[in-house]
Amino acid sequence: MRTYLLEDIYETDLKKISNALTELEFTGGLDDLFYIPVPNELLQDEQKEHLNECGPYFMALEITESAISVELLVRGRNKLRCSCVCYATKEQRNHMLDYIDKFIDDLDVSL
Repeated sequence: MRTYLLEDIYETDLKKISNALTELEFTGGLDDLFYIPVPNELLQDEQKEHLNECGPYFMALEITESAISVELLVRGRNKLRCSCVCYATKEQRNHMLDYIDKFIDDLDVSL
């Protein structure tokens, strides 16, 4: 699996990240799992075609004991298996990495 991993994060900072993601209503189906939306303008053609059936699209972020991990797989909220579920394009990946980095910086979390 392709992931973006940020390690050695203090427990208090992880809680701050978790609370901020919860406030944004990015919560997933499990504790410490969050769904970060992929903007519609960055979707691939097939994802745009499947938006009503499979979307909205997201990348999963998981908080562990001392790290956060972002899975670089674009998933649909309404359908687990479909040809539109695939690894992020370069543009989607870059957007997500920039988004997470800015999100962390805005929370004053030091890494």
